[in-house]
Amino acid sequence: MTVPDRANARILVVDDEEDTALLLRDVLRKRGFTVDAAYSGPQALEYLRRQPVDVVVTDVQMPQMTGIELCAQLYERYPDCAPIVLTGYGRLDVAISAMRAGAYDFINKPVKADALEVSVMRALEHFALQREVKRLTTGPISDTPIEGLYGESGTMRELAQVIRRVATTDATVLITGESGTGKEQVARALHMLSPTRREHPFVAVNCGAMPASLLESELFGHVRGAFTDAKSSRDGLFVQAGAGTILLDEIGEMPLEMQAKLLRVLQERTVRPVGGDEEKPFEARVIAATNRELETEVEENRFREDLFHRINVVAISVPPLRARTGDVLVLANTFIERAASRKCKFMQGISRRAAQLLMDYDWPGNVRELENCIERAVALSRGNEIDVDDLPTKIIQHKSTRIELSIDSPAQMLTLDEMQHRYVRQVLAAVGGNKTQAAQILGIDRRSIYRRLEPPTKSESQP
Repeated sequence: MTVPDRANARILVVDDEEDTALLLRDVLRKRGFTVDAAYSGPQALEYLRRQPVDVVVTDVQMPQMTGIELCAQLYERYPDCAPIVLTGYGRLDVAISAMRAGAYDFINKPVKADALEVSVMRALEHFALQREVKRLTTGPISDTPIEGLYGESGTMRELAQVIRRVATTDATVLITGESGTGKEQVARALHMLSPTRREHPFVAVNCGAMPASLLESELFGHVRGAFTDAKSSRDGLFVQAGAGTILLDEIGEMPLEMQAKLLRVLQERTVRPVGGDEEKPFEARVIAATNRELETEVEENRFREDLFHRINVVAISVPPLRARTGDVLVLANTFIERAASRKCKFMQGISRRAAQLLMDYDWPGNVRELENCIERAVALSRGNEIDVDDLPTKIIQHKSTRIELSIDSPAQMLTLDEMQHRYVRQVLAAVGGNKTQAAQILGIDRRSIYRRLEPPTKSESQP
């Protein structure tokens, strides 16, 4: 990735107070940047119409157009331009509004020259990386299968292409998807396909599996005597990963107090061990994964919005298995070969009746559930192929969620509650499990999706 050098990076300072605008302009010019000044939001937009700009540094309180309104205009019309907002101390509400309007960063007043320089450089690096990712998406992509990711559906081919494109960058990646879809496999693929990181460690940590105090020590390390059992100093996983990759799995379950510390680590690219005074830099690429809808978590104040924007540089959504039913038998045969080899059994595959049941099942546990199902079936099978009797009862007795409207028998007709439940699942499958997109299609909010996914109770299903 090529980061613009200071002389070629164009900065625009916007402030209705001319003296302030010129002062900030001169400060940045002395730091080697190419800088101009504008004295209102409309004047800034007119400047951008004639001249491309990399970073806009804007005040909030301006008479003709506020800095927040300017950010929104920049986000819509000039998405490759990074806005930085200057706010007064204690105005957290203004900072949050600015971030929601598309601001890359905000700086408290009075503005310190060093802080402004650091913020501008980070913005330049961030947006240069985004442009590099965008450029790579138009390049030729190999069709060679990715180890650990199985499937021949169009959905999986698209996922493989995205992985190959993103793997060659250092962009922070957020992998989303339901439990059991293979998010860690995607993270490992990103690591192994990286030309610079694959020879270094891949380190994964479950952020929801330990309390905040233990997680902090695990991630950032500790010095000797930091707590009772700290007999010696120890580097955390960020440092242990070296120039490799660190996967922050289930980041949506990370305690809020740790989220604030993680945000600072990602901003500064340094960690401070528990009980220590010195910062340690780290080189690892950061990948986060979650099975939660982080936008909903942000709305309900369970996840920091600034951290969400920091980790969501490139988003990769892993589809649920029900959205790629054509891959079920491909995966099943792969798991049969693997399980049969471990158990030293000779297996020829799956009977036609058993295969149809596997295809009709919704797989709420996704690929992990299918693998466990096949492992069990291979162990129970008394012949050379998996048959119906080898499958779990819930799969044999499962009723498809597909809605059939051409039903003549009253006994097979559905209640409205059941019809709604099945239709919601069909829409989710059609959009690859993206609850935000499904909610837009259904005309409901994301939170309602979860409630409508619950199967109707018997009392609700009675006519």
